[in-house]
Amino acid sequence: MSVRILAVGKKHESWVSDGIGRYEKRLRKPFDAAWQLLPHSSREGDAARAEESDRLLGKLDRDAFVVLLDERGRNVDSPSLARTLQGAFDSGKTVTVIIGGAYGVDDRVRSRADFVWSLSQLVFPHQLVRLMLVEQLYRSQEISANRSYHHV
Repeated sequence: MSVRILAVGKKHESWVSDGIGRYEKRLRKPFDAAWQLLPHSSREGDAARAEESDRLLGKLDRDAFVVLLDERGRNVDSPSLARTLQGAFDSGKTVTVIIGGAYGVDDRVRSRADFVWSLSQLVFPHQLVRLMLVEQLYRSQEISANRSYHHV
């Protein structure tokens, strides 16, 4: 088991790769991350959203615990996120996190998600979201192991 991250977009920019690498070195199963980047659609608006959603749905395992990152999702604190992820791992599920494209995802992806998570009501660039996600995976790992990285 590990966390699979499906992200629509280009490869990590160098400053993002450095930050992601910093946290990925610290991640241990089941919190370790495996990235799969899917290309942006050449379309716009609803057509792009539908095409990218088709690609994302085609990559999902039937029994995966799916986390969708979306600014309209639930805003939770880090301990709650850690409990959510640990609960999925404890039930034998692989966690798949989805970062949609610029137009988001359609209702099919949203309805497939087991947990729709908002990092904030603010909208962030996708590259920054990738870095924030990996840091939160590391934080969740440390919270689950009762280590001192996360201070309340």
